[in-house]
Amino acid sequence: MMGWYGGGMGPLGWLAMGVFWLILIGLIVWLVVRLLPGSSVGATRDTGQAPLEILDRRLASGEIDLDTWQAQRAALLAARGDRR
Repeated sequence: MMGWYGGGMGPLGWLAMGVFWLILIGLIVWLVVRLLPGSSVGATRDTGQAPLEILDRRLASGEIDLDTWQAQRAALLAARGDRR
């Protein structure tokens, strides 16, 4: 009964199997990293709105009053280091 399995898998078969598993594991790792929220290391999401624009929008929509807007705007400008 020796050789009943046809001698097993040849070297090319082992190489193909190894490459297949490396590609499959790499694809799984890439998908997990890509799909997890907050997985981008060092990347921040840009909302496209500057803090002063958000503050102005909140004033215009009535979320905050004029005194609050002036105080928060002064604080933002002081933190940024310029005066307008």
